Amino acid sequence: MPSPWSSRREVSPETSRLLIERAHEELVVGNVSDPRLGQIRPLVQDSWRRSLAHLVGAEALPPLDLSEEELDAYRREHPLAGAMDMIRSLLLPGGAGIDTGVVVAVGDAVGRLLWVEGDRRVRSLTGDMGFVAGANWSEQAVGTSAPGTALALGRSVQIHGAEHYNRLVQPWSCTAAPVYDPETRRVLGVIDVTGDSDAATPQAQLLVDATARAVEGELLVSRLRARAQAPAPSRLRRPAPAPRTATTMLRVLGRDRALLDVAGPDSATVTELSARHAEILLMLAVHRQGLSAERLGHLVYGEDDAEGTLRPELVRLRKVLERVAPQLVPASRPYRLTTELHTDAHQVVALLGRGAHRVALAAYRGRVLPDSVAPGVEEFRDSVRLALRDALMTEASVDVLLAYADTEDGTADVDVLRLALEMLPVRSPRRAGLVGRIEKLEA
Repeated sequence: MPSPWSSRREVSPETSRLLIERAHEELVVGNVSDPRLGQIRPLVQDSWRRSLAHLVGAEALPPLDLSEEELDAYRREHPLAGAMDMIRSLLLPGGAGIDTGVVVAVGDAVGRLLWVEGDRRVRSLTGDMGFVAGANWSEQAVGTSAPGTALALGRSVQIHGAEHYNRLVQPWSCTAAPVYDPETRRVLGVIDVTGDSDAATPQAQLLVDATARAVEGELLVSRLRARAQAPAPSRLRRPAPAPRTATTMLRVLGRDRALLDVAGPDSATVTELSARHAEILLMLAVHRQGLSAERLGHLVYGEDDAEGTLRPELVRLRKVLERVAPQLVPASRPYRLTTELHTDAHQVVALLGRGAHRVALAAYRGRVLPDSVAPGVEEFRDSVRLALRDALMTEASVDVLLAYADTEDGTADVDVLRLALEMLPVRSPRRAGLVGRIEKLEA
């Protein structure tokens, strides 16, 4: 079946891109009375003003609201999970990875993206701006975009290039439509198509709207079928609500004394750990299967007979954890954590796996416990640093690669600088600076 996005259709914009860009600049700097704003589509004007009221940054990356584990669990239970095959067949009929020139995203009712599929090249490029599963694309988070504005207005929306509030998104165009519960009319989520100008044509809007209505019809049919097969109401039991538990995050990037964040249902605490306690807790978070006393002692102290030094330190760590995060008190034989401990370093690696290179780079605040000489920490530090470098060199856009070249890790990396030089257009004014840096380093 041919792709619905394969033939190019010209769109006649009502307003020139240059005028839109200038009007946007005036709005962002606070000149809300600039006459050019009056020439912008009312739908876009209103969305820009809402974005300004929400204090959205004009180049801010979207927040990543869902971790890998949270995303998997949420997707399994979401009402649109069962409709994904239909959405793929209607919007990506040739398959999720083929060269269609678009990505299709499905989000929840508050704008968090749950599925992002489609053209691999486009996914890589849009991932740089944070258009990935788990990210929040509501108007409150990133300003004017088709998914967020469609949810804000409750109807299908198209946003063309420069009409996006966030400058990082302005190279793209998109069409989105909300999906409603067929019985209650409550919003369940949003379907979005993002790509070049082909993704925001009248034909694209008809197709996305039709897909949303088809999904609503399929949901209704599925419910009626399930009710017909269900037992009598007297036998049904309401499932018990899932207990609310605390989430923990160990922040080790760019810090020698890690921070332990504990967010519970009713409170949140932040505790600074000693360097040694940070090393022990990090090793237990990395080695979830558990570690013998001998192995843990070697990873932390670099000695094979460090058990005598390790045990008193573990006693002190337990006392700290009993006070601030009792769920993290390690079990023994082997030493292990019995509940999940997230780290900001693992989060960076997960972002790279989703293709969110720019977001991952922004989250990478420095090397893991940079002054630690614990063998296990040094090994993990190198693995995170190399994962970031390799992913950026393999898949990231030149802008992200140049941003990495300005970090502590990338500033003296000749291979990164050479690759960025190759990726830059021949007439780019940034080439001269890169050549000078490379020559200086090689001298």
